[in-house]
Amino acid sequence: MNRLDIKGDARRIFDTLQGGGIAIIPNDAGYALMGGSYEAVHRIFIAKKRGGHKRNAMLASMATQRELHVLDQRSQDMVEMLTQDYNLTVGVAAPYRKDHPLIAKMDKRLVEASTGNDTVGLLLNGGPLFEEVCRLCREAVLPVFGSSANLTGTGPKFRVEDIQPELRAIADVIVDYGLRKYHHYQRSATTLSFANGEVECLRIGSCYELISDVLRRHFNVTLPEDPGRDVNASGHLQEFAFKEASYV
Repeated sequence: MNRLDIKGDARRIFDTLQGGGIAIIPNDAGYALMGGSYEAVHRIFIAKKRGGHKRNAMLASMATQRELHVLDQRSQDMVEMLTQDYNLTVGVAAPYRKDHPLIAKMDKRLVEASTGNDTVGLLLNGGPLFEEVCRLCREAVLPVFGSSANLTGTGPKFRVEDIQPELRAIADVIVDYGLRKYHHYQRSATTLSFANGEVECLRIGSCYELISDVLRRHFNVTLPEDPGRDVNASGHLQEFAFKEASYV
């Protein structure tokens, strides 16, 4: 039995992304479609049939997050505690440095399609393969964006075989690591916003009860109660009033 070739798989993913292709990659909260160019992200958007108000998340290491996001110390401590001390996967939306090399390198259309209200969302701490791809992208100053590997409204996919065929068809590389860790939640990663100096939950997702517990105990922050999937299957509590993205 062969062990996972994390470095080799990460290199295949990176080479695909750097070459303008699309990758389906695993993270702890499901499978994601990722692209390293406007054209690739646009193809993902069209294939997923996403609404124009939806924004892409950036694949990022903690080193990138610390440089890119503009947060006060308390907010940064929350992010660090969740991802580093408690080893939880979480999405974080926050104001960002517009002069950061990753942003400066991006096609302006990709910036518009992936930011809103002067914030950018990052998916953080998604597992060993995710971290290795982040490292390679960081070293190459390659901004990579994407979203869950599913048709809009159909929920995250936790096995490659559950991803719709039309989405698998647009991928230049698919890395299959089997059933993902947080499949029992049947939701994507929990997403928090620090846009206004306060913590807001944009999406209830994987590890929500753990994230809520950490923030309550360590920071006296109370997140909304999870109404349950029968009431709120998508997990979305609110969405920024983003203008329509100009995907042309």
